[in-house]
Amino acid sequence: MLKMAFLLIGPAAFRSRWYVLLVLGAALITLALLMIIGISERVSFVTVEALGLIFVLNGLLSFLPLLVPELDRKARILTLLKAIGLIIIGVLIIGYPFRTDIGIAMLFALAFLLDGAGRIATAVIVRFPRWRMGVFYGTVELMLAVLVITEWPLPREKNIIFCISLFLALSGWLLVRMSLMLRTLESEVAILNLPLFAGRGWYDNAPVLIDTGEEVKVENPLTVHVWTPVGSAEEPARRLLIDRYVAAVDKNGVISTGHAAMEMLPDVYISHYPKKELERSEQDFINSLRGTSENDLHGRFQPSYAWESDWWCDADVNIDFWNYNPRRLRAFWAGYRQDNTYNLTNRNCSVVVAAALNAALEGSLAGKTPWLRLIRLLINPDLWVAAMISNRANSATWTPGLVVDYARTMARIVEARDVSWTKRFRGFLRRFRPRVGQSSDTPQEV
Repeated sequence: MLKMAFLLIGPAAFRSRWYVLLVLGAALITLALLMIIGISERVSFVTVEALGLIFVLNGLLSFLPLLVPELDRKARILTLLKAIGLIIIGVLIIGYPFRTDIGIAMLFALAFLLDGAGRIATAVIVRFPRWRMGVFYGTVELMLAVLVITEWPLPREKNIIFCISLFLALSGWLLVRMSLMLRTLESEVAILNLPLFAGRGWYDNAPVLIDTGEEVKVENPLTVHVWTPVGSAEEPARRLLIDRYVAAVDKNGVISTGHAAMEMLPDVYISHYPKKELERSEQDFINSLRGTSENDLHGRFQPSYAWESDWWCDADVNIDFWNYNPRRLRAFWAGYRQDNTYNLTNRNCSVVVAAALNAALEGSLAGKTPWLRLIRLLINPDLWVAAMISNRANSATWTPGLVVDYARTMARIVEARDVSWTKRFRGFLRRFRPRVGQSSDTPQEV
């Protein structure tokens, strides 16, 4: 989550004051230690209550988009579920008006259990570079789940404190590392080149630019095109979640994994595809899941969206961005396309689209008040969702379904028209204000 916030704001805002991040990181680590050893019950109480209050307030604010009449039914349901979920988590953490130690402990245990099991399973199946570290992290999460459930060595009432302290300590350590790396980061180097982003090697082509000082003008939107598995298969047999995020199987048993591409007119089209069509039977698909070198294939870069849609079909999801950096996108693409190697789970169409999107969005939320922006981002539930999706992809791989969720979430964050709750609320109120020369019961438009 912190890495995502620094990416969107950009390193330039923090490079000259790296020491502030160092102090903040050290303060978070110290606070975590104080909470764990129980020196101050008041500090622990205030920290836990503040975290719970953040969840509750974000849940209440999440209700505001429901006031917009143009919101479709599906978006209303998702918004409502998100708001209710945030409020429930906040209430569980605060423990008011009733004590919920068991409920919140089980919630933490379930989160550790599911995430740990998922990490281990995907690491063993995919075998991506450094997959053993994925197994190690997953095992640690499973151990934490067991400790929370068995209430050993900590009693139930201390489990919440322990979990929050662990989160604060890890966040503090990340801030310390980020501060030291930003101190030596050259101004023309992308933040994606830092070792913190280097886990899977997906940002090896992050741009290094010569800053001319000229303002970058956006003349055309950056469009993410996605062919979802279920949308590109012929009469698919529906499998909940699997056909949304992994693959869909049609009536003939042929597997469709979908596809993702990115377009910036007039001359940038990012679409990575295997040079030789992959075998689509179930057994061949399972054998190709490992992200090891023996599954590397020669790839090709499709020429344009018009050509690709005519060759196959139109994408069923299209997401536009106007707030991005065209120079960073061009630089990333120029580096990536030097190697056409395709790997189904480690260097596929979705991997390059997600990486290119991050490269293009670096510094998209830069402004005169970066510290205030950082705070606002860290309490924005959409940033939590984006970080969760990114972490899930890093532990397995990017798929067209994950790209859809990620791009939509990032669009809500970086596109002003989607994130301004107060502006939309004022627009809603204006519907009830009569215009000059009109009666109050005349329909109004915003």
